[in-house]
Amino acid sequence: MTIHQNLIAGEWVGSEAIKNVNPSNTDDVVGEYARASAEDTKAAIAAAKAAFPAWSRSGILERHAILRKTADEIIARKDELGRLLSREEGKTLAEGIGETVRAGQIFDFFAGECLRLAGETLPSVRPNIGVEITREPVGVVGIITPWNFPIAIPAWKIAPALCYGNTVVFKPAELVPGCSWAIVDILVRAGLPKGVLNLVMGKGSVVGQTMLDSPDVHAITFTGSTGTGKRVAAASVEHNRKYQLEMGGKNPFVVLDDADLSVAVEAAVNSAFFSTGQRCTASSRVIVTEGIHDRFVAAVGERLKSVVVDDALKAGTHIGPVVDQSQLKQDTDYIEIGQKEGAKLAFGGELLKRDTPGFYLSPALFTEATNDMRISREEIFGPVAAVIRVKDYEEALAVANDTPFGLSSGIATTSLKHATHFKRNAEAGMVMVNLPTAGVDFHVPFGGRKGSSYGSREQGKYANEFYTTVKTAYTLA
Repeated sequence: MTIHQNLIAGEWVGSEAIKNVNPSNTDDVVGEYARASAEDTKAAIAAAKAAFPAWSRSGILERHAILRKTADEIIARKDELGRLLSREEGKTLAEGIGETVRAGQIFDFFAGECLRLAGETLPSVRPNIGVEITREPVGVVGIITPWNFPIAIPAWKIAPALCYGNTVVFKPAELVPGCSWAIVDILVRAGLPKGVLNLVMGKGSVVGQTMLDSPDVHAITFTGSTGTGKRVAAASVEHNRKYQLEMGGKNPFVVLDDADLSVAVEAAVNSAFFSTGQRCTASSRVIVTEGIHDRFVAAVGERLKSVVVDDALKAGTHIGPVVDQSQLKQDTDYIEIGQKEGAKLAFGGELLKRDTPGFYLSPALFTEATNDMRISREEIFGPVAAVIRVKDYEEALAVANDTPFGLSSGIATTSLKHATHFKRNAEAGMVMVNLPTAGVDFHVPFGGRKGSSYGSREQGKYANEFYTTVKTAYTLA
């Protein structure tokens, strides 16, 4: 099998490789991908540093053309790349193709942003002096991405980094290197100069740590666990570098008595269980007022009976497997914890057998949960959700906000009064009304509050806040 190598200073290098295994069928090896060493990572950082002066001053049409060609190829290959994504991560094929299209749209958006780079010209408070405010690239940007969105998250970090003139050292999650390798290959063939983008696949303890330890990495954008995010922050403070963190979530979805039941059920089931619940925006706390509680729980149970858990590539599958054995154990451990804490496992939570060996788990729905249980406080990152009964809207809002996280928050209601109040008072970076908590647009800001995020927002024009630094210049007329 051909080894997919790392890209360092424009050269494909690396011989030691690990297997990328399909979680829907563990007998299926997606490919073999090189594992970078600390020395490889140092070489990648040096290459990015050397390439920065020329790339940071490159023409906007050159950057536009490269990002646009990349977008066009991703969209043209959406079925192929979507299938690769589903094989390596376990999302259904429809979800894999949808995520791939989103990645193409992100590159297309930032291709346009290359042509919209702007500053300000202001009069000084002093006579005969002009003031110019411009944005310049930060330098070498370290990008560390998670396994749950193998093509979209790399896209929304790499595209703005290149758009604004930075060079990149990119470390994807070791579990899902395939889509990341494909994006880098497309960018190289689109004409990206040597050293501007460097791909170093491998262990976080080796590759990621080397990036954190380097004074030549001027900014790091990280999406992943809260624990690792804290390490990124501490190391970045040591080097006085910019850092951006997207970490955990324990997102609430509130259902009020006046909600349209069918809308509430579909939004809750999608929020909690689709993409196997492996989304930082997934809702694993469903907070339901007592007047609709029993009808809502019964309707969700009926809806879950029709949900098909199977091979991600099989037609008719609604939910694919959990990503690997370690994550599956974490999910089942939390199901056991919830039962020991006194919550009722009302539906699912069983390991499933299918035609191919894989990490299959039926969606687990707890009832009679309270907000102080571990299943209500800690991020599980799987198809496990807990229903919390509350008296009224005021208690629902208080419970929704009673969490150390603050990424996404949702509500199902037909009341304009409650929807408006919730949008203003939900302590989250993103709020959804009568929509799943997971599912966002590519051209608007993404990010949260409290323990979920740190730093400026990702995506859309707001990305320039992280990937650029502001310069103010004064000129005597």
